[in-house]
Amino acid sequence: MERPYEVLDRPEVLSVLFYPRRDVGVPQITPGVHTVRIPVASGVAVGGKIFAGRKGAPIILYFHGNGEIASDYDMIAEAYLRLGLSLFVVDYRGYGTSDGAPTASALIADAWECFEKVPEILAERKIEAGDLYVMGRSLGSAAALEIASRAPERIAGLIIESGFAYTFALIERIGFLQLPDAFENKDGFGNLDKIARIKLRTLIIHGERDWLIPITDAEALYDACAAEDKTFLRVPAAGHNDLMQVGFKAYFESIAAFCGTSTPPRV
Repeated sequence: MERPYEVLDRPEVLSVLFYPRRDVGVPQITPGVHTVRIPVASGVAVGGKIFAGRKGAPIILYFHGNGEIASDYDMIAEAYLRLGLSLFVVDYRGYGTSDGAPTASALIADAWECFEKVPEILAERKIEAGDLYVMGRSLGSAAALEIASRAPERIAGLIIESGFAYTFALIERIGFLQLPDAFENKDGFGNLDKIARIKLRTLIIHGERDWLIPITDAEALYDACAAEDKTFLRVPAAGHNDLMQVGFKAYFESIAAFCGTSTPPRV
């Protein structure tokens, strides 16, 4: 079911939701790392990076947070590779090497276009991947939930890291905005509605000291999730932007167990 996202596309809301940053680094040729451009609309393409693991490795299609770009994962990807996983990080419009400017509507539409093109993109680069997982961190949780709610039969599992349940509460909290017509728009991205329809295996990871998106959001997502096979990892002492670092061992152990791969990497 399609949802209207116009209320989220207002300039004052976009300034809170998105913090686009260009990739100004010098392109590097690294074995197993593929820089991609994905057409998502007429004259518009978004960038991304594939960090390819061993032949047949499960692959995670990853949607990052609102202040990040795909190249931020150049080092982090090594931990996923050591798990026996491949990682495919996608940028939003206006981020990294992507065209255009970010909007909520484009985030959702482009996420679906990227997902649809994954088999083609992998085949073009002769990357033989195993099961496909979809993961979203923070803002990226909206993209991941959109895909999982629309095509659960095409993915092996859903991972939500520091995800939000309530769009307008988040906007009002971080942007000091009052949106009087918010409740008429079914809470923006509708993450709770979407996860309530998802019966796919689900892993939710959240820091107990996250002030930006409180752990009560993660609890609400977990409680609403319709999956019988669902796991909730709470990371003590972790906030929003240090979750992976603070909970490194538990973080990667949970992903390894969820994806059925090897022993997690050492700190």
